[in-house]
Amino acid sequence: MNTNDIHIDLPASKSLSNRWLIMNHLHGRPYQLRGLSTCDDTRLLHNLLQQLARGGNTPYHCAASGTVARCMMVLLAVTPGEHLLTGDSRLMQRPMAELIDALNGMGFDIRPTVRQGFLPVRIKCAAPRRKMAFVDPSRSSQFVSSLLLLAPELPDGMTLVMTQRPASRPYIEMTCSLLESVGISVTLSRNGRVYTVNPREGRPRARAVTIESDWSAASFFMSAAALLPGRRLRLKGLELPSLQGDSAAVDFFAPLGVVSRLVRSPYKGRPSSVTVEGAGPVPRLYRASFVDQPDLFPAVAVTCAALGVNAHLRGIDNLSLKESDRVEAIYSQLSAMGCRITLSKNVIHLHPSRLHPVDSIDTFGDHRIAMAFAPLLLRYPEMTILHPEVVTKSFPDFWAQFERVRRAIIA
Repeated sequence: MNTNDIHIDLPASKSLSNRWLIMNHLHGRPYQLRGLSTCDDTRLLHNLLQQLARGGNTPYHCAASGTVARCMMVLLAVTPGEHLLTGDSRLMQRPMAELIDALNGMGFDIRPTVRQGFLPVRIKCAAPRRKMAFVDPSRSSQFVSSLLLLAPELPDGMTLVMTQRPASRPYIEMTCSLLESVGISVTLSRNGRVYTVNPREGRPRARAVTIESDWSAASFFMSAAALLPGRRLRLKGLELPSLQGDSAAVDFFAPLGVVSRLVRSPYKGRPSSVTVEGAGPVPRLYRASFVDQPDLFPAVAVTCAALGVNAHLRGIDNLSLKESDRVEAIYSQLSAMGCRITLSKNVIHLHPSRLHPVDSIDTFGDHRIAMAFAPLLLRYPEMTILHPEVVTKSFPDFWAQFERVRRAIIA
């Protein structure tokens, strides 16, 4: 083990953690889940599943988590009783209509109480009258994943038809892979639009599951590596290949001079790591699409701006629907630092510019915006990240791990 590496402890994957929690709930808790994420979203889901197991008429409050809200909507649809699903003000603005329509189309009973297509909703348990589900996944893959997780629990399974091209398809593929790993059959039509899921037969066998570290979180340290040529960071607990679609960060950052290598532990049972090192050179022109990996956009955009790369970044039209309008957040904060930016439909063009520090970076209440701008503190330590605590949504220990990088470069 290279003692000169900067060792980074990443959080467990939120996406894997949440899917395993839901499957464990639905399948009768046969899985021993090791290393679950400790982030806000996973803790919230865990607490709501416990509330669900206890029963009662208390509202199910999903705070700011769209992922949790969409999964809970599906679970409550098949839970006896009448339930209220709600959240905070930002969550009330995030799209839910496609999932509501898909569930109601199957014969479930989901009724918005304030505004059509949005939370809060009142959910009355009902048996599905149809096994066909039609859903538009163009704004969120979570509509599909939540339905697929429920599908094996329905008497006849489910035939799920995607009426549009899905956003973030790798997250749907992750869901299918996890279902298949516990013996549930999932098939996809030749045209890539129709999933067929058979009903679950019996309780899956007991097994221990260790959650892989989070590739989305890794992207912010890959950004730091890009800004620190010659420094190598060891990101613990990652796998290549990985079920996580954001493992594509390796390909996004490679043109920006970041070399990634898988390192197997010599000790049996120990997780592997990935080392990342900024080796340069950087390209004059960089192009990337974020249709399938939207969570990588903030880290890549800030890295390109910091390196002065001429960057065309597309596939960003759904980023306004996240915890913040991420395109606007990146645009406003990088512009304030002197980056020249052209914004058009679905494309942001970062012109080669020389950045300068500002007093503070507004995070807009968004964990990924806070973490994306953190690597710039390595160049401009006088800057301040406003509301740094927002990182707890996905990476509670982020600032402690970032401090390891900062200390290493001033040592």
